[in-house]
Amino acid sequence: MRLSSLLVSAVLASCLSSSSVFAADKIPVLASFSILGDLVKQVGGEHVTVTTLVGVNGDAHVYQPTPQDTIHLTHSQLFVVNGLGFEGWMDRLVSASHYKGKVITASQGIQPQTFVDAEDAAKHAQPTQDPHAWHSIPNVIQYVHNIADGLSQTDPAHQADYQRNAANYIQKLDALDHTLLQEFAAIPSEQRKMITSHDAFGYLSRHYQLTAIAPQGVNTESEASAGDVAKIIQQIRKEKIKALFVENISDPRLMLQISKETGVIPGKELYSDALSAKDGPASTYLDMMRYNTAQILAALKQ
Repeated sequence: MRLSSLLVSAVLASCLSSSSVFAADKIPVLASFSILGDLVKQVGGEHVTVTTLVGVNGDAHVYQPTPQDTIHLTHSQLFVVNGLGFEGWMDRLVSASHYKGKVITASQGIQPQTFVDAEDAAKHAQPTQDPHAWHSIPNVIQYVHNIADGLSQTDPAHQADYQRNAANYIQKLDALDHTLLQEFAAIPSEQRKMITSHDAFGYLSRHYQLTAIAPQGVNTESEASAGDVAKIIQQIRKEKIKALFVENISDPRLMLQISKETGVIPGKELYSDALSAKDGPASTYLDMMRYNTAQILAALKQ
């Protein structure tokens, strides 16, 4: 459905009573995808009701907003997005819904990683930003500060609670990061190499000094060329790379082909752009980071 027609559909559905959208005395917040939704819940606590557009195991790169999304946005006081070009559909959704509330870009203040592939270089194109900044815990600490500030501005009566929740959560983030820095540093640098479905782990790789290789670029809509896949297979064989992963949001067939060609058995799937369901191993951001890094560390130690 075209975004220009979303507003019409939203009006038809607006007979929903406000009591079904707003919880009593809680700030209605809309988050663009599941990882941000969890961060808002951690900071907002009992004072917020959080709705997420792209849910668990969903791919925000290819997401198409629905009429229901327009309704949720219209009834929200705060819209939290990642930015860095991750939600390519976000501006159209805001425009179609005539949203007048506050938009918080969680990645504001973060220095984005950029790259230029061979095709872009030939065209003298601008570097592409990597939007997956949440895979670096220091970046997520900045996310949390931005979310706390946005909630405080929207609901100043509970500012102290938001800032306290943020501080407590940041302590947990710092503790996990400290542990992971030590664990990755204990692995010889020549072994710190891994293959993933798409280029989502660049920030994690830089922070923990790994080499991450992916047949797809930072966007899952891109297609890996046969030449790129052949180079990766050759590199895996030459450098004896043992860490190969499928992601929860990606079609596994390409990685299974690489596995068949190289004999490298894939590890358990990683959660890149979305959390797992509640009964899964990565239902919160902290659980996702613990789980992903545990799988990566186990594979690197082979």
